Amino acid sequence: MNNDNDISDLGKKTNLGEALALVTILVICICTAVILFNDYPTGGPIQLALTFTAFTGILVGFKNKVPWKNIERSISDSLGVAANAIFILFCVGALVGTWILSGTVPTMIFYGLHFLSPEIFFPTACLLCAIVSLTIGSSWTTMATVGLALVGICNVLGLSIPVTVGAIVSGAYFGDKMSPLSDTTNLSPAVAGSELFSHIRHMAWVSVPSFLISLILYTVIGLTMTVPISSSIELNAFTDALQNQFEIGIHLLIPLLILLFMAFKRVPALPTIFSGALIGALFAVIFQNNVVLNLANTPDSHAFVSSVKGITQALFQGYTSDSGVEVIDKLLNRGGMGSMTTTVWLILSAMLMAGVFSSIGVFDILAKALVRFTKSTGSLISVTLSNCALMNVIAGDQYISIIVPGQIWRKEYERRQLAAVNLSRCLEDAGTLTSALIPWTTCGAYIYGVLGLTTFTYIPFCFFNIINPIISAIYGYTGFTIVKDEKALPETA
Repeated sequence: MNNDNDISDLGKKTNLGEALALVTILVICICTAVILFNDYPTGGPIQLALTFTAFTGILVGFKNKVPWKNIERSISDSLGVAANAIFILFCVGALVGTWILSGTVPTMIFYGLHFLSPEIFFPTACLLCAIVSLTIGSSWTTMATVGLALVGICNVLGLSIPVTVGAIVSGAYFGDKMSPLSDTTNLSPAVAGSELFSHIRHMAWVSVPSFLISLILYTVIGLTMTVPISSSIELNAFTDALQNQFEIGIHLLIPLLILLFMAFKRVPALPTIFSGALIGALFAVIFQNNVVLNLANTPDSHAFVSSVKGITQALFQGYTSDSGVEVIDKLLNRGGMGSMTTTVWLILSAMLMAGVFSSIGVFDILAKALVRFTKSTGSLISVTLSNCALMNVIAGDQYISIIVPGQIWRKEYERRQLAAVNLSRCLEDAGTLTSALIPWTTCGAYIYGVLGLTTFTYIPFCFFNIINPIISAIYGYTGFTIVKDEKALPETA
């Protein structure tokens, strides 16, 4: 977001009534899109709703004599924030395509079907994603690799996909939130003025109980559900069909191990994921050459030419399965950079609106209005959490929802002699976690693009992301773990 003085000063001309009107228009447009197109609201309706709201904001800016060059510059800055996420999305699409073609995803699904019991599948999926994400510090990488395989296993076992995605997201975000390797875990204390490991220890008081409650809920769901597959016959038929289409072997998990190692070494996400896609392409040529040639479907061409075409097709269009087994074809027909275009459209629409709102001062005026409701420490914590969530709604990006509220509330926490870890924890509890619950944020759009489920479907089962901010607010009102001095920080349970 551009914070130049000329933009900020001009933006102050927007009054509270106009800011609230714009937020109301946004809510009405989003609700209308969901009601009219409830089967596929993120396929275009929500994008139009965000664009219309942005256009309305531009009209408000013109009314208040905000120069178009300032609005345009703010839009450009906003789009710049999302540029990295957009190219990561394209690379993830390429990775999914080549990892299916190489047999890496089919291998993960194959072994997962043999080792994951339906009764404990949900808590196991959540715990597995938490461990991987904690190790590498990236919820996005976890969801695009392990998460994708877990969705495939869920499909075969006939389990609930919304519950599975909720468990994947919960686990991935817990690990990301608690990992010192995570970008948001480093960003939050930097913005609030606290220290990284003090910040992580302070978060543990909220995150660990929230995660344990989530695991219990997933366990209860798993133990009380009815498993559609009553015998192993259908499962064996599926794994046999999978083996007929791909070579399956433990060596095909090497691309996953390389990618996790690169992430652990903190290689930036963009080169890490695209390298993973290229490694998948190499493994496809070496171990799945017949599959590559079948995908190319050019029998009259030289084998080398057909291989290049097959790999290229997997990168931009994804993998196409025509095994004749409906479950396998439905599961494996995915991937490719082109599959991410609708998701990218969603992100661009959200960033357009965020840029317009920033240029006309909507963020500033809403933040100042919220200060009136912070009479006690509990209300300050709750309003901070709400501010982060609201910023995700109107700005569409988790980094903005951490940075802007952090800048707004830092001096207020200092004035009340509250330790900076209180603020940094709030920024993560709401700024990071609620980003996965809103369809048009970069995170919500990413989850839809990778796992194929809209936030409206998995929200009820995204237990960790919902429970964590609630417990954080309760702590604020009770005073539990709220510290006045960094040196008085309570020890981790």
